[in-house]
Amino acid sequence: MTQRAGDKFEALLEIMRRLRAPGGCPWDREQTHASLRPFVLEETYEVLEAIDSGDMEDLREELGDYLYEAVFLAQISEEAGQFSIGDAIDAIREKLIRRHPHVFAKQTGDESITSGQVIERWEAMKAREREARGAAATREKTTLSGVPKTLPSLLRAYEISSRAAAVGFDWSKAGDVLDKIEEEVAEVRREVESGATGHLSRAEEEMGDLLFAITNLSRKLGIEPEAALRRANEKFTRRFDAMERAFAAQGRPLSDATLSEMEEEWQRVKSSS
Repeated sequence: MTQRAGDKFEALLEIMRRLRAPGGCPWDREQTHASLRPFVLEETYEVLEAIDSGDMEDLREELGDYLYEAVFLAQISEEAGQFSIGDAIDAIREKLIRRHPHVFAKQTGDESITSGQVIERWEAMKAREREARGAAATREKTTLSGVPKTLPSLLRAYEISSRAAAVGFDWSKAGDVLDKIEEEVAEVRREVESGATGHLSRAEEEMGDLLFAITNLSRKLGIEPEAALRRANEKFTRRFDAMERAFAAQGRPLSDATLSEMEEEWQRVKSSS
């Protein structure tokens, strides 16, 4: 008989307990929430890479590694008397039901809800929940205070703008953001022409404003900017490597080619890809 997912999960938990128990693995027993942080980040990016590659065997393995990090963190918390993996599962189960009233509450008129409306409602509910938590907390909570500072800056900008939009602070349409981007480009141009470049310069500040505006446009278009930039990086790398190989086939290192020669080869590679 096929083993149920729940039984398999319990078997994984038992392995984790044994690794952390007296007589278990010395390395596993030494780990803390803080020490696992780089591994959580590494596994996250490896899952993303597997998704981008389309390799389902790789994705299967990486999801297992990703799940293990969650189990590891929860085990450490359980040992400290804080919470168990079961508590974490309860939290996400309750959150999913609460944030999908169109599915679980059987609300009249929700049958035709679109995916875009689902996202809008999700962000609005998140905002209300943050407000409720802030009212109950002893320290001040704001709409944006819960956005992790450790997120990659592009992803953090996306999350910040999404949360601001959820409470109504947003452009009405994507075209308005394009106008803002053109305004920011003009400001960057002025700083560059004035010679104000480098770290902590006005040019850096204006460049940040431009990138933030571009992130907002990405959000308005329903595009996750981190994924879009990752694909652009891969496309550029693929074309650049092809250009470099073309010169190598001529017995020339890329550094010996002129800019015009590289541009000519780049256009050939671009047209064939």
